[in-house]
Amino acid sequence: MVKKKIIINVLLAIFWTALGTGTIVLLAAAIRIKDSKKCTGVEITIKAVSNNFFVDKADILKIIASNTNGDLKDNKVSSFDLKGIELELEKNIWIKNAQLFFDNNEKLQVNVTEREPVARVFSSYGTTFYVDKEVSMLPLSDKFSARLPVFTNFPSDKKVLLPSDSSLLRDIISISQAIQKDSFYMAMIEQIDITPQHTFEMLPKLGNTLIVVGDAKNIEKKLAKLRLFYKEIVVNAGWSKYSEINIQYNNQVVAKRKGVEDVRADSLRTLQLIQLIAENAKKLSEDSLQTIIQDTEKNSPNANMILQSIERDENSDSIPVLEPISSKGNIENKMPAAVGKQNLDKTKKTNQALPKTVVKKHSL
Repeated sequence: MVKKKIIINVLLAIFWTALGTGTIVLLAAAIRIKDSKKCTGVEITIKAVSNNFFVDKADILKIIASNTNGDLKDNKVSSFDLKGIELELEKNIWIKNAQLFFDNNEKLQVNVTEREPVARVFSSYGTTFYVDKEVSMLPLSDKFSARLPVFTNFPSDKKVLLPSDSSLLRDIISISQAIQKDSFYMAMIEQIDITPQHTFEMLPKLGNTLIVVGDAKNIEKKLAKLRLFYKEIVVNAGWSKYSEINIQYNNQVVAKRKGVEDVRADSLRTLQLIQLIAENAKKLSEDSLQTIIQDTEKNSPNANMILQSIERDENSDSIPVLEPISSKGNIENKMPAAVGKQNLDKTKKTNQALPKTVVKKHSL
C-alpha cells in the first residue's frame, strides 16, 4: 500500500514537471515567434484638452523613428525599445505621459497625454509662457494658441524660480481656474495684473474700472461678490460710474466713484467697444484670449445689462451712493461704503497695471 502511494506521488511529480516545462517552452516559442514578426504599422492617440493639440502626430513619429532602425513599418517587434521610446517622448515639454505597446496585430499603439495649460503669463521682462496645473512653465507653441486668462507683470523670467515666485504661480493657477469656471468672468475680464506686493488687480473688457482682488485666498467668494455687484449695482448705476471696485475685504465690496471727466471718457469708450464687438463677432470668437464656456442657466450673463447701463449713463447725471454688499447677496444699509466724490487718477493706475511691453488686448 505504501509502495503504491509512492509510485502515485512520483507520477504526479513527473506530470507537473512535464506540464511546467512544456508551458515554459511554449511561452518561449511564442515570444520568439512574436519577436520575429514585423511591425505592421503605428497608431497614435493624443489625449488633449478640448482637442487643442500642442504636439502633433508628426512630432511623435519623428521621436519614435529617431529611436528605431529607420522605417517603423517592417521592423521586427523585438527591435523596438518601448520603454526607451516612452522616456524620449516624455522629454518633450508638452507631453505629460506616454505609453507604447504592440497589439495582437503587431501594430504599435502609442498613447500620449498632453499637458494642460491653465493660464497665459507675461513677465515684466517682456517674456511670455503658459503654466499648467503642476506649476510647470510651458513655452508657446507655433501649432496652437490657448484661449486662457492673461496675467501680466510676473516678476521673473527665470526657468528656476524663487519660492516666492513659485507660490505666486500657484496663486495664478487658482485665480485662472476660478475664472474659467464661469463664462461671465471669462467674458468680462480682460487681464489680471500682478502688483509688486504679489497681489492682483483685474481690468474688465468694458470700461476702465480697476477691480482690486488682493491675494488669491477665497477667490471664488471674491468673484461671487463681483458678480453680485454687477447685477445689483452696475445694472442700475451704469458701467462708467466707478473708477475702482475693491473685492478683497470679507463680506463687502468697496467702490470709488469717478470724476466727471472720467465718466465721459469711459462712456465714449464703452460705446465704441460695444460697436466693435458687434462688427467683429467672428473675429472675437477666434481671439485666443476669449474662451466662452457653454452657457447654462446658472452662468449666462444678461446682454441687456450692458445696454440698459449705457442708456442710464446717457439719460441720468445722478450718481447713487454705494452700500457694502455681503457675500450672501444681501445689500446692507447700515454702514456706508468708502465712496468719495474725489477724482481717481485712473491714468496712473492704468500705467501701473500694464507693462510697456504688453498691449491690453493680446492676440494669441
